[in-house]
Amino acid sequence: MVIIGSGIVGSSVAYHLAQAGCTNVLVVEREAHQGKGSTGKSMGGVRAQFSTPVNIQMSRYSIDFFSKFDEVVGHPADYRPHGYLFCATNERHLNYLRANRERQIGLGVTNVEWVTPEEIAKMVPQLRIDDILGGTFCSTDGFVDPHSVMMGFMLNARERGVRLWLDTQVTEIQVEAGSNANASAGSAGILPADRLAAALVPPNADRVSALPALAARRVSGVQTTRGFVSTRVVVNAAGPWAAEVAKMADAELPVEPLRRQLVPTEPFDQLPKRFPMVIDMSTGFHFRREGKGILLAWNDPEETPGFKTEFDPTFVEKILTHAASRVPVLAEAEVNPRRAWAGLYEMTPDHHAIIGPSPNVKGLYFVNGFSGHGVMHSPASGRIAADLILHGHSDLIDATQLSVGRFKEGKLLEETAVL
Repeated sequence: MVIIGSGIVGSSVAYHLAQAGCTNVLVVEREAHQGKGSTGKSMGGVRAQFSTPVNIQMSRYSIDFFSKFDEVVGHPADYRPHGYLFCATNERHLNYLRANRERQIGLGVTNVEWVTPEEIAKMVPQLRIDDILGGTFCSTDGFVDPHSVMMGFMLNARERGVRLWLDTQVTEIQVEAGSNANASAGSAGILPADRLAAALVPPNADRVSALPALAARRVSGVQTTRGFVSTRVVVNAAGPWAAEVAKMADAELPVEPLRRQLVPTEPFDQLPKRFPMVIDMSTGFHFRREGKGILLAWNDPEETPGFKTEFDPTFVEKILTHAASRVPVLAEAEVNPRRAWAGLYEMTPDHHAIIGPSPNVKGLYFVNGFSGHGVMHSPASGRIAADLILHGHSDLIDATQLSVGRFKEGKLLEETAVL
């Protein structure tokens, strides 16, 4: 099996496959080091405060996993449950948070608290609260170190036999007609087909009906800059570049890159040493402590899709305006634009991940389109993808709702709590 992309999601897939006993896995990474893509540019937030059941379920599983990561995986995640604090400034925001909280509690996230403006002021005394009507706070929300999580997943997987090729690019996904692929897959290359080829057919499926039709297309290998690798299964974990990888197999994937920019301040001691991630719902501005400084984030509504990875210095003034408006003392914070950075979200039309098999290419699996939630949902997404590859279904969630087919079928899952 070949996984394209060694970021936090690809590494989680490799880890969960290895945990299930599937170690005949090669992860291919085009960069010389892991984490050069979206993983290394992430804010590292993890939260259960979402608006749709599937995202809440994935968060609940993932946050529980992060809380035990060091023990279970054997490497640190640096999980810090400092909480997320959503601040509402109008009745629409209040109703939205109330509905979300009911949904979250109903799905087992029972520690989401309703907080008053006075309680909010106690958490962050420097916050301007004259227009804040209330909010929600979840104490198990917080942050992880994305690079540490990624490395933990991959190091554990490699200890179990998974291989990693760095500085290697996949240039082609070879797809053959079903009748030929059954005969030729696994006949050459370093990854001969093993018992997992059978796992492409769910164990409880009708064996006759589950066989690919003669006209069906299926993966038979990948061409890389290190040579050809024969495999029946390819996992697309290429982040913002996922659509380009899918095209190699003539598959369609509605994922596009969108720049998100983050601005750290210089050391700043006028805010508490520990406080939650604060989200100002009136503007979308949010911030948290990062070391001795403060990390500032905001989704610029004027941003347009594209592979724009350079930081725009004009963004500093925009975000500092929002920062000073909500937290007046931040007007005194120093910012060095050369320390700021830009990363890419991998956006889907409904801001939900795409996890599951390609409908028109047997053996091609998607784990893409997390729309800014890749780090926080990496434990769940790796588990779900491994379940689908090995068993054809997952007990964690109803994975059919995350299939790529939902876009053509009109079954979108609109997530509105996107930061």
